[in-house]
Amino acid sequence: MTGNLPSDPFRACAVVPVYNHEGAIGAVAGRLLAHGLHCVLVDDGSSAVCARVLDGIAAAEPARVTLVRLAVNGGKGAAVMAGIARATELGYSHVLQIDADGQHDTADVPRFLEQGRARPDAVICGCPIYDESVPKARLYGRYATHVWVWINTLSFDIRDSMCGFRIYPVAAVNALAARRRLGRRMNFDTDVLVRLYWRGVEIVNLPTRVRYPEDGVSHFLVWRDNVLISGMHTALFFGMLPRIPLLLVRKWRRR
Repeated sequence: MTGNLPSDPFRACAVVPVYNHEGAIGAVAGRLLAHGLHCVLVDDGSSAVCARVLDGIAAAEPARVTLVRLAVNGGKGAAVMAGIARATELGYSHVLQIDADGQHDTADVPRFLEQGRARPDAVICGCPIYDESVPKARLYGRYATHVWVWINTLSFDIRDSMCGFRIYPVAAVNALAARRRLGRRMNFDTDVLVRLYWRGVEIVNLPTRVRYPEDGVSHFLVWRDNVLISGMHTALFFGMLPRIPLLLVRKWRRR
């Protein structure tokens, strides 16, 4: 349970971006509700079938589920930011972002919430522990992003920037988004994490089990999303260059 109270400085809800995950979202939402989290489900321009499933979930739990509907598919980043905007309106200080496809272990939600409450100014970022279900091409392909993130932060402080299971402090994300347009699609998770790190936000890496269901739905488009991710890494690299002195000072102070 989150134990949210009106005066509580740590008031967390879940934000779940959904795009045609009608087969998994009901179970994911149910598990989040069982942990006492209010759920903000963001329909990112889904099909009519998925939209009906989301309508049913919201109708069954009107006090505990908020449905945000985007008219057209804008991508994961756009959906997460729409969810954070609604969470802000609802008065939440933190959001637990989790994917809708069921790959993340919701049994770890209490651990994430515990860390979020203990370190309210930090991002609590999932660090995946994969089982044998992970596609090897995707597993090895992640290391290209890992290396670029380590270069662009001059550190190993971010162990995995692509895991979609994390807790954000809402104020920090909103402040960043007010100054910088963030990645709108699959480039969002890494983009927002590196830029928050540059702004001095602590990243707490929390190991969590990840599985890839055999009937799971992936919306990663190899050509389009790899081009977007490559462009993001290039932009981050050139953004890192003038920040080198500050990043080195941060490393020195920690030592």
